[in-house]
Amino acid sequence: MSAKKKDLLSSAMKRTSEWISSQEVSSDVTVHVGEASFSLHKFPLLSKCGLIKKLVSESKNDSDASVIKIPDIPGGSEAFELAAKFCYGINFDMSTDNIAMLRCAAEYLDMTEEHSVENLVVRAEAYLNEVALKSLSSAITVLHKSEELLPVAERVKLVSRCIDAIAYMTCQESQFCSPTSNNSNNEVVVQQSKQPVVDWWAEDLTVLRIDSFQRVLIAMMARGFKQYGLGPVLMIYAQKSLRGLEIFGKGIKKIEPKQEHKKRVVLETIVSLLPRDKNAMSVSFLSMLLRAALYLETTVACRLDLEKRMGLQLPQAVLDDLLIPSYSFTGEHSLFDTDTVQRILMNYLEFEYEGVRLSNNGADLAGDMERVGKLMENYLAEIASDRNVSLQKFIGLAELIPEQSRVTEDGMYRAVDIYLKAHPNMSDVEKKKVCSLMDCQKLSREACAHAAQNDRLPVQTIVQVLYYEQQRLRGEVTNDSEAPAPPPPPAAAATVLPPKLSSYNDELSKLKRENQDLKLEILKMKMKLKEFEKETEKKSSTTTMSSNHSSPISTAASMDKPPLRRKSFMNSVSKKLGKLNPFGITPGRTKPPKDRRHSIS
Repeated sequence: MSAKKKDLLSSAMKRTSEWISSQEVSSDVTVHVGEASFSLHKFPLLSKCGLIKKLVSESKNDSDASVIKIPDIPGGSEAFELAAKFCYGINFDMSTDNIAMLRCAAEYLDMTEEHSVENLVVRAEAYLNEVALKSLSSAITVLHKSEELLPVAERVKLVSRCIDAIAYMTCQESQFCSPTSNNSNNEVVVQQSKQPVVDWWAEDLTVLRIDSFQRVLIAMMARGFKQYGLGPVLMIYAQKSLRGLEIFGKGIKKIEPKQEHKKRVVLETIVSLLPRDKNAMSVSFLSMLLRAALYLETTVACRLDLEKRMGLQLPQAVLDDLLIPSYSFTGEHSLFDTDTVQRILMNYLEFEYEGVRLSNNGADLAGDMERVGKLMENYLAEIASDRNVSLQKFIGLAELIPEQSRVTEDGMYRAVDIYLKAHPNMSDVEKKKVCSLMDCQKLSREACAHAAQNDRLPVQTIVQVLYYEQQRLRGEVTNDSEAPAPPPPPAAAATVLPPKLSSYNDELSKLKRENQDLKLEILKMKMKLKEFEKETEKKSSTTTMSSNHSSPISTAASMDKPPLRRKSFMNSVSKKLGKLNPFGITPGRTKPPKDRRHSIS
């Protein structure tokens, strides 16, 4: 048919439709679309809808031809109403909200050029190409509407065209699409991504379903969008799609199974899209994803991936990032998931040792190790108050903390003390195991003062603390005595020492004198002990033992009462040690109870 004849036929049908509408001609066909019914006229519909023409021609009688059922048209009754208006020549507005529905409905109803000039398919395609797919926000809207029109939207390539248009325009808009071949440039952009650098279109993408969102990101990367630039986009999408999960506490799950499955798929897809670049995502965001993964019971691979990522960036973490609740939902387990944190720490140590082997930058690695050591000590102190944390878990986690990461043992002592306080029914053997986690030589003076008066610690540990502190004081005195004397200041420059320095020098002098006194006491004791041994040997050689009577020598020996002299000497030594004690503790406080006195040698 020539174009001229098509135009004439189209104008004739249009005039006929207008005449039918104006004359209010009674309808001769009823169209059922879902639960809605439309009383219409065959002529306008048959002139443009190939599907309705086919259904009418296949009818066996007139009664069948007067009732038409279209149950599964894309867009439902709303889409058919717009298509019917188009058939009648009634004006209506095309927009980004209804163009996807119109295009799919026109395809389903077979409203092509074969049946009418400038039919609905052509008109919808023209709007898509000239308007809808020319702006980023419109293309995202059309794609979002197309998600409910499958599989027809896929068949007419509406979905693929929207995705390609979005990928093209996002690459034009974003700073992360500039080609870079230098890894150092990548690091600069990754560091910048820590700041709130989020493109304006990232929020618009959150309306998409997760499968459409994934296809858009893959298409963006295919066009040159850098993977590390996806971090802010993924973060915004995750925060919106995973909203409502109670991932910060224990309790019964308050989520429907269908909704749980949907969010699980979303989370696993997001994790698979995370950039592989270090520092591309914040540790707090990774912690949030890991909590959600444990709550939703995602695949093991998904959880292990997040644990490895957190381990790689553990030096940047804070305590709240590691306080992951234990989602047991039974109330019988510990409050926090210590097993997950233990695996994170093991991942960090593995990465760290590999970095030491391959890198020469030991200063940065040492600083990171020290930060991780402090972080884990704080974590131990936090979980120590939980009575459901077993001794094996506590010790196993503490033993993983490298010794070189602990400058002092104050943090470990704090965690051990809290654990002993929360578990008062521990045996002496168990207490010794817990206390063996800390090195008493590396305790600060304040920690030593506290430990020396701590009744929760085993006696052996208190003795160790006092012994090492005494050794430290002796070392300070020795070093000070061996140090060369400073030259005397000039008379004109002679000034009074600052109060702190003066008191420190006075304390050292006092310690020197007391140390000398202690040495003299020990020498006197040695001499008395030798005299006592000689006297005992003489008495034993000249005395015959009798089973019924006591000899005068033994009576004299008992009258001398050497044990009392030993006790008197020990009391004098204790007094001297008490003077050297920097904690201000009386000797009686450190004396072990009678039932454990035999264990001290």
